[in-house]
Amino acid sequence: MEAGSASGDGQTRGVPTHGGRYVRYNVYGNLFEVSAKYTPPLRPIGRGAYGIVCQPKLAFLSLGLQFFIMVIILADLVAMTVPLKIIAIKDIIRPPQRENFNDVYIVYELMDTDLHQIIRSNQALTDDHCQYFLYQILRGLKYVHSANVLHRDLKPSNLFLNANCDLKIGDFGLARTTSETDFMTEYVVTRWYRAPELLLNCSEYTAAIDIWSVGCIVGEIVTREPLFPGRDYVHQLRLITEVWL
Repeated sequence: MEAGSASGDGQTRGVPTHGGRYVRYNVYGNLFEVSAKYTPPLRPIGRGAYGIVCQPKLAFLSLGLQFFIMVIILADLVAMTVPLKIIAIKDIIRPPQRENFNDVYIVYELMDTDLHQIIRSNQALTDDHCQYFLYQILRGLKYVHSANVLHRDLKPSNLFLNANCDLKIGDFGLARTTSETDFMTEYVVTRWYRAPELLLNCSEYTAAIDIWSVGCIVGEIVTREPLFPGRDYVHQLRLITEVWL
């Protein structure tokens, strides 16, 4: 059966499958097969290295099966975090058939925008805005770190906001628990928000790398420009060291 196609309004119409219990969508050439209870047409709103995000009234994220264990850890982490400034998981959709379990579909709460878009906009940001954003980031990060998890990719585009200026941390695709033996060796943090110990390839690092990223984000909120926009590793280190000279 052919998957649904995109309509003129950017939405993707689905085709019922498995006796109408599921609906299949074609999004950016990738097949989504989700529970029929999410009946509104899907509209793609973003994609990244780890998955595709679509919008009905909530936000869907499709991930490859290799991320399943990370998803379970994350689900435990955010199970009770609606007031704790972390994007809430509303549902994890079961596959229609276990033998064809190739993708994980996560349903998140849908936010209005992200901090990157706010910083780049003409929206005036007062000291009260900056303080409230910082408070919410640190509140969420305190909970993440208390669970022995490092986010490892904090940046404005991973901090989501609604119209009330409520901020929540999202995109845990690079997050790892501190007990994992291999978490020191993988790619972490977008360069502009990367701590010096990561730039210097230190063999060990701590939750301090997330705090460094927060400092870079706060500086960007205040100045409306990236604090250390390095072109490469060497230039990034030079920009950081020049601050102390």
